[in-house]
Amino acid sequence: MTADIQILVVEDEVIVAMDIQRRLKNLGYIVPFVVSSGEEAITKVSENHPDLVLMDINLYGEMDGIEAAAKIHAFSDVPIIYLTAYTDDKTLERAKISEPYAYIIKPFKDRELQVNIEIAFYKNRMEKTLNESNENLRKSKQWLAAAIDSIGDGVIATDEKGIIKLINPIAQMLTGWKEEDALGKELGNVFNIVTEGTDKRVEDPIEKVIRKGMFYGLSDHTILVTKSANKIPVDIIGSPIKDEGNIIGVVLVFYDILERNKIENGLKKE
Repeated sequence: MTADIQILVVEDEVIVAMDIQRRLKNLGYIVPFVVSSGEEAITKVSENHPDLVLMDINLYGEMDGIEAAAKIHAFSDVPIIYLTAYTDDKTLERAKISEPYAYIIKPFKDRELQVNIEIAFYKNRMEKTLNESNENLRKSKQWLAAAIDSIGDGVIATDEKGIIKLINPIAQMLTGWKEEDALGKELGNVFNIVTEGTDKRVEDPIEKVIRKGMFYGLSDHTILVTKSANKIPVDIIGSPIKDEGNIIGVVLVFYDILERNKIENGLKKE
């Protein structure tokens, strides 16, 4: 899905900006511009129409990233992901008002960056389909299906009541549920998440998204109990799908951290 996707990076620390640009290029994205101020970001979005903006919240000058994002949203529906090293409640509350597609807390791993970008594109495309004609809607659904199937992590999307509307091949493999059996079921019947060691059910991810918006992790040491009762340690990202500010669904992205840790450890030894 990364082919020809252009990302604008807004970061006022030169070394950090260069590192983000390098990492994005290694992931296959195009980064034609890196700017250091909110004013420059507004100009570049207006002139060049990037596919996504990675926006640092704290920028030098009179305008911070949140103000810049609000001004960009006044004329463009480009998805914006916030980058920040600050997670204080006041900053996050201000950020929520501008309805970003995700937050990424510094420092972050490449995989976290890629997953959040893929979620942002998924949500943006889903929201656009709500206002399209039937023919365009059909094409958009085909595009979405191909994009979601190509993601290397499990993806489940539900409506606002937690009824499963989409489950990609990786999610089917991890949960043990086939698409034809999972669609239309309540999320908890298919996506059974407990806390390691206690086997207690964790907070309902639908309720957490409605309460907090986007989240990274339901609790510490989460375990996916598969249809065949196998237990897989997973990391989970949850995010709302909105229509005119109202939550109409939830998308969950999750992956087997045991296998990923093995792969990462193997790469480090090479």
